[in-house]
Amino acid sequence: MRAGICDMVAVARILNATLVIPELDQRSFWKDSSNFSNVFDEDHFINALANDIKIIKKLPKELATGPRAVKLFRSWSGMNYYQDEIARLWEEYEVIRASKSDSRLANNNLPLDIQRLRCRACYEALRFAPQIETMGKLLVNRMMSFGSYIALHLRFEKDMLAFSGCTQDLTSAEADELRIIRENTRYWRDKEINPIEQRSRGFCPLTPKEVGIFLSALGYPSSTPIYIAAGKIYGGDSHMADLRSRYPILKSKETLASVEELEPFTNHASQMAALDYIVSVESGVFIPSYTGNMARAVEGHRRFLGHKKTISPDRKALVGLFDKLEQGTLEEGKNLSDRVIEIHRKRQGSPRKRKGPVAGLKGKEKLRSEEPFYENPLPDCLCRKEFPVQTTL
Repeated sequence: MRAGICDMVAVARILNATLVIPELDQRSFWKDSSNFSNVFDEDHFINALANDIKIIKKLPKELATGPRAVKLFRSWSGMNYYQDEIARLWEEYEVIRASKSDSRLANNNLPLDIQRLRCRACYEALRFAPQIETMGKLLVNRMMSFGSYIALHLRFEKDMLAFSGCTQDLTSAEADELRIIRENTRYWRDKEINPIEQRSRGFCPLTPKEVGIFLSALGYPSSTPIYIAAGKIYGGDSHMADLRSRYPILKSKETLASVEELEPFTNHASQMAALDYIVSVESGVFIPSYTGNMARAVEGHRRFLGHKKTISPDRKALVGLFDKLEQGTLEEGKNLSDRVIEIHRKRQGSPRKRKGPVAGLKGKEKLRSEEPFYENPLPDCLCRKEFPVQTTL
């Protein structure tokens, strides 16, 4: 959501167009009725970008019934596409409606002023709505009362497991329930998924049990406070028992706040996710169990704020180690710990230039392989500082 909004800000600038406050998707799996102003500070968004583009809350009456083009912008497109193909639509239409906003703008090879606009939009203009900011800060303060904490984005939720086809640590009844959900969700294209192959390729989120082993191998003591940034964990306590036994200071927004405090946000998945986003950005360490949109957005925001530690699990490598533990050919201890630490030595969110495409790929696959802009907005979002010349005697 954040990435799509900020990319449309940049597209409006490229097209020299006025941007209408975006409509949020209310038809997805979560059936969230939130609009833009429920999630974001609408007035701040408009004012913060006033020197870059004009933003209005809704179409003027004279344009509401006028000719409009509904266009699916091409994925990962550059300046030429928008300045040539899309700009030609102005000859016939007064309004262009983007039917999708995700990944519609290239990650790289754009003018620096456009890249920096994306940064301003994402990290300065796109502030959460006041009630979300207030509640988010309250959760952060309550979490920090336990000490420096890890925010764990635990994607062991019904929608994620159904979509990915992953069944590790699930019962056969649970796996069947998720398969039926996947088969009945028409906009999910992949219906037949081999869970063993999916996991071996690193395409499955770590299970709560696997996360516990991972954190122990990294050397985090049992006294480490952990915030669970997630929706409802599939299977509830039955799947959280192993992780909780290792790390008893396990908290979430539901345990840090009362039912009454959370009531305004309940039944609104995007608003609940925004609370998790705030607590995750402010954590001492952020660890996602799966590299999804939220994980990328949080990692990028933390890089922008000064390279806060984000440990990205190498799921493919870890699966091999977890399987050896299961088979009894490897035990928890120094050997496992040394291997896990070495694998993740360079996966901790340190400052570096954004990665380009994988060599040998072409077309969309080449663009898809690039590191997303909002996962690593460097060096575009990095301001140059002039340091005084020092003279040594």
